[in-house]
Amino acid sequence: MTLEELKEKKVSAISLGCDKNRVDLEKMLYNIKNFGFTVTENPLEAQIIIVNTCAFIGPAVSEAIENIIAVILEKQNRVEKVIVTGCLVNRYEAELKPRLTEVDAFVQVKDNDKIVDVILGLYNLSGKYKYKNGRLITNLPHYAYLKIADGCDNGCAYCTIPRIRGRYRSTPMEELVVEAKDLAKQGVKELILVAQDITRYGIDIYDEYKLIPLIKELSKIKGIKWIRLHYCYPEMVTDELLKEIVTNPKVCKYIDVPMQHIDDKILKEMNRRSSEQDIRNLVANIKQNYPEIAIRTTFIVGFPGETRKQFNKLLDFLKEARLNNVGFFAYCKEEKTKAYFMKKQVSNFVKRRRLKKAQTVQEQVANALNIDIIGQAVDVIVDAYDDEVGYYIGRTQQNSPEVDFVVLLEENPNIKYGEIFKAKITDYTMGVFKGEII
Repeated sequence: MTLEELKEKKVSAISLGCDKNRVDLEKMLYNIKNFGFTVTENPLEAQIIIVNTCAFIGPAVSEAIENIIAVILEKQNRVEKVIVTGCLVNRYEAELKPRLTEVDAFVQVKDNDKIVDVILGLYNLSGKYKYKNGRLITNLPHYAYLKIADGCDNGCAYCTIPRIRGRYRSTPMEELVVEAKDLAKQGVKELILVAQDITRYGIDIYDEYKLIPLIKELSKIKGIKWIRLHYCYPEMVTDELLKEIVTNPKVCKYIDVPMQHIDDKILKEMNRRSSEQDIRNLVANIKQNYPEIAIRTTFIVGFPGETRKQFNKLLDFLKEARLNNVGFFAYCKEEKTKAYFMKKQVSNFVKRRRLKKAQTVQEQVANALNIDIIGQAVDVIVDAYDDEVGYYIGRTQQNSPEVDFVVLLEENPNIKYGEIFKAKITDYTMGVFKGEII
């Protein structure tokens, strides 16, 4: 086979896991396309398929393996090469290779920039592709995730990320600005800053925290309308950062602060740095002094040793704090983590019951908060059109894509995808706003 014949092959990818993992895949796909391959969104058209995996918790590992096996089965038909990338490879490559022999290549995260050379090698072709910086957006074209750091130093007792991704490593600011400018040229209007912890950005390479200076630089980019902050650790959320969110017109009035629990004993066992009082003080500060900022957070239920009293304390906090957007996870027992060896593991039955109860309580809280928004005029970015319901689907600054609430907008000839409009909220039902363009 010649190089030109190889370039006639189509490549597709299955993206699993977090948005940080998605960014890694988008950079690989950019180089694959830049080399000359056709990248298709439809795996049924492809001869080469990449499964970009997650391995953060047990269910993610199972999902990754199921997808790999499904693609392997297609090798009997049109699929020629199966490549597995992402966190699953970093965590379990030694175990996977003898069990999934039909996989043609396992690529560790550190070797993502060699993806083109890997494909060439699979077809016995030699060459040294020169990696280029770029992104091939795989979600809606008007928003993109900007991964500002990789790895983590926080050492939470339940978390596998430090073992999978290594120590915290910030990307130099000048590289991020170049990447963001390129995204803006592609039509991206909303940048979502992500890392395991964006609040620690810069400390490892500049010896000081540089998140706010980074935000200021990104705000200068023409075409970027919204900048959204994900994964800010509670103890690192300062008044300086909150003031930047409120006063910077490009920063969404929204902050994602993973709290994980409210009970001091559980927080200590989790190896979290914040105490109950720290978290309560943070929420009170935002509510009282920066009320325009919507708070998103996550909590883990069923952590080893969690008693009914401690769980009920979390439920009471949800009712008191009245947080805008909350996600819940049932604790997963992960190998080689501190929590794996803890006594008093909570049964799966109890974890599922607590998960459902916490979700129900938060749903009631969110419903009450969202009903109060009826009648208000808000900025809405339009994501898509739903043929079944006959509405455009959008989001406010207070809602992140895929995880938070949406706004259904009535048909309007002036509506365009990816544009931001002023809309009046007219109704709220079952987790969905309705609105009309003003």
